[in-house]
Amino acid sequence: MNPDFDTARAEFLAGLQCQQAGHLQEAEAHYRASLAALPGRASTLTNLAATLITLARPDEALPLLAEVLAQDPADLQALAYRGLALAALQRDTEALPCFERVVQAGGAHPAAWLQHALCLARLNRPDAALPSCQRVLDAEPDSAEAWALRGGLLKDLGQVPAAIEALRRAVALGADAGIDTGIQGYLLASLQGHGAPPQPPQAYVQGLFDGYAAGFEHHLLHTLRYRAHTVLTDAVAGAVAARGRPFQSALDLGCGSGLCGAALRPQVQALHGVDLSPAMLQQAAARGVYDTLMLADVATHLQSTTQRHDLVLAADVFIYIGDLEAVFAGVRRVLLPGGRFGCSVEQADDAADWLLQPSARYAQSARYLRTLARRHGFTLLQMAPGAVRHEQQQPVAGLYAWLEAPT
Repeated sequence: MNPDFDTARAEFLAGLQCQQAGHLQEAEAHYRASLAALPGRASTLTNLAATLITLARPDEALPLLAEVLAQDPADLQALAYRGLALAALQRDTEALPCFERVVQAGGAHPAAWLQHALCLARLNRPDAALPSCQRVLDAEPDSAEAWALRGGLLKDLGQVPAAIEALRRAVALGADAGIDTGIQGYLLASLQGHGAPPQPPQAYVQGLFDGYAAGFEHHLLHTLRYRAHTVLTDAVAGAVAARGRPFQSALDLGCGSGLCGAALRPQVQALHGVDLSPAMLQQAAARGVYDTLMLADVATHLQSTTQRHDLVLAADVFIYIGDLEAVFAGVRRVLLPGGRFGCSVEQADDAADWLLQPSARYAQSARYLRTLARRHGFTLLQMAPGAVRHEQQQPVAGLYAWLEAPT
């Protein structure tokens, strides 16, 4: 008998039992003890890596999986977990080949096809993701997650009736369970044109941008030809030049990856940002231009912060907030006398205050912005039409507004 082997086996089985029971810290300890007795064992390394991924420590899983794949480059389980770890780190371009090798090997589990489809969806390849999603549904026709994914992919491809059908199926199968305002219900409202909530579920916005963060700026600037941040920050620079001094303190609402922050920094003495997405805030922090960054819902932050500012900017933020009443009240609360508030919106017809579009983004009307300005005591300095981005090579109509708090 080999005492080291016996110890390693006992610790491995104990780790497996803990992992299956959801006791992940204990599972990690047992797997590490097993590896101490018998280093390099592929099954132990793989299970430890899986445990670390579930514990939201994917960076620690990658070296373990590399060790397994060095022993056997065709280990499909290790490849699948490597793909999951890379995806968790928002490295989808690297994750995709892992998932592709797994599904191309034949006999892949539906979960592998689902991860393949999700990865392609995050890489903005809905047409390529659909066949993989269908493979899941062929094997598991009652998969709520796969129906929800199919609905989102079809929406992105402009296939509205089919998207509605898929999303309804997802809801019927419980896809929205546990979410206060259902994500699939929100998407259905955007496609059906009725029943729109005043704002999307926080889980939808946070999930969208957490998954989008890695390729966010390239897609926004080069594919969508986004320009709202440039229009607004150029206006700030013009105002600073005209008054001969920088703004004291600026608040960048929905700061995202910090596109506005980079241009604002020379124009302000202090710069603060708030956003709902942790992944976006990490990118904003990496720019090194913000004095503080806060993880919060925009309206909630405006109603609770003790900070005061003489400049508030909201570039391309209100596409994810329909009813702006609470936001305008909050901006009025934090603005110093004479402070400026600049924002962009996608333009709706004056027949509506706001509406939820098939793109799952909100639009607001010029009449609504004027009404909010009057109601909250702002002076409307300027409102001008202009494109905010392009979609399918066509400009998306928007409005740029500048308001001033009373002195």
